[in-house]
Amino acid sequence: MASVGVKEAKAALSGLVDEAASGVFVTITRHGKPAAVLVSLEAAEAARRALAADRPSLVDHLKRFPVDIDLDDEIFSRSRMPSREIDL
Repeated sequence: MASVGVKEAKAALSGLVDEAASGVFVTITRHGKPAAVLVSLEAAEAARRALAADRPSLVDHLKRFPVDIDLDDEIFSRSRMPSREIDL
């Protein structure tokens, strides 16, 4: 992954676009900190598809949890013992 400053990116944009089109991720920094990434169109579309994918919420995931467990089993019981001594 290449990394360039904003000023250098402005001056060399054409070359950076060529690098990104070839599959190299080009990180553009501002004041030494990453600010943006220049990627190929294919990588951007793949990221867009991944973000738009229908992912189940936590509630949906929990609703599909197997129900053949015994919630009264000792392993699921809460211990009322303090976990450690503390001084206040």
